[in-house]
Amino acid sequence: MSEPLLPPEIVALANRVIEENRAAGRRVAVAESCTGGLVSAALTEIAGCSDVFERGFVTYSNTAKHADLGVPDDIIDTFGAVSIACVYAMAKGALERSNADVAVAISGIAGPGGGSESKPVGTVVFARAVRNEDRPDAESRQFEDEGRSAIRRQATLCALDLLLPKT
Repeated sequence: MSEPLLPPEIVALANRVIEENRAAGRRVAVAESCTGGLVSAALTEIAGCSDVFERGFVTYSNTAKHADLGVPDDIIDTFGAVSIACVYAMAKGALERSNADVAVAISGIAGPGGGSESKPVGTVVFARAVRNEDRPDAESRQFEDEGRSAIRRQATLCALDLLLPKT
């Protein structure tokens, strides 16, 4: 038996995401920036995920956010890529460009550089959009700066949690 690619807590949560969305008859998509595909990798660790995981967008650059997800340049110019406005547009774009029922978007500052006084390292923003609902849910989190990998791991767990059907 081979060693798992990802930490057990991420794989366990990804398994719940696949199982619970399958039971709800929902397909999911993700739009990732600072996690660089980790959420997609977690979902695809689960055998049989293809009936739930519709697609993933890794849009690390601002150009990719605009080209692949339709994020307006004025949102990035005005609020920055690490903003509620940007992840809102990313989640909306992921839904519009997929057959998913729910999409989660993630953008943040994993460090070690790139932070500022208003957006320090560890700032990560998330949005969840559900097809045929007016407004995505969005939130900003400040994770402890315990290093780039730790921030990306915490962001991945949070994004997976947002993909769970809400009861």
